[in-house]
Amino acid sequence: MKITLKTCVKNIINSLVVFMGRTGIGRYLYAQIVHNAMKQTQKVEHQGLTLTFAIPNALCKYRIDTFSSKEPETLEWIDNMPNGSIVWDIGANVGLYSCYAAKHKNCQVFAFEPSVFNLELLARNIFLNGLTDMITIVSLPLTDELAVNKLNMTTTDWGGALSTFGESYGYDGQALNKDFEFSTIGISMVEAAELLKIPRPDFIKMDVDGIEHLILKGGPAILQDIQGVLVETNDDFIQQAEDTRNYLTEAGLQLKEKRRWDEIDNSPFDSTYNQIWHRSR
Repeated sequence: MKITLKTCVKNIINSLVVFMGRTGIGRYLYAQIVHNAMKQTQKVEHQGLTLTFAIPNALCKYRIDTFSSKEPETLEWIDNMPNGSIVWDIGANVGLYSCYAAKHKNCQVFAFEPSVFNLELLARNIFLNGLTDMITIVSLPLTDELAVNKLNMTTTDWGGALSTFGESYGYDGQALNKDFEFSTIGISMVEAAELLKIPRPDFIKMDVDGIEHLILKGGPAILQDIQGVLVETNDDFIQQAEDTRNYLTEAGLQLKEKRRWDEIDNSPFDSTYNQIWHRSR
């Protein structure tokens, strides 16, 4: 019943948008609605820190509402970084953790996010928090080697996720339900450092919903000097899980813990964990 009601409301809104698009005043009103939606913001407080984020839709609002509860292990991991660390946020989405690391720990962050629908929000959130000198956006996807390929996306929503570069599978190794695609250039972590002159990271946070193992494959020279990695993996995606473990172990890192949100029990994501790897000194 709830799904049927949502579908009905969606169809009514779609019809209204089509109708509005037929007249000059309708197009003006629609443009104002979109403009005002993007200007909506919400503050979040965590560890005595206040951050401000744009919330143009329900998904972005959900991300802010669950900022402190959804991935506490990610926030704790950032809390334990030395001040002034260099962080690569691979799969930055709209920049929640990039902003937190930059503002809370004075980190220099390189936010890798290829989604054209998330880039505007990522830039807005960086600006809203006065972090344009601390966070650099890199709009190219990372993979195992320099290549032109497609970014395959499951949604065009602002704040959306579950996309993958150059592959037809998603976070669980199963076929991706593609809604949108575009061609772009993918690079490896080594090429990002050598060709783009991006400073090598002290820490890497990686959440790209499927090709984490390919990105790690393209970065052995980067991983050799890394202090810590937080990477999202799916235990049921055997190749991803095994390759991730092998690449990080070969780099001299040790698995400290893996955690996930309790509320995803009995959901399609109940085998997905954030793994935290560190280097013993």
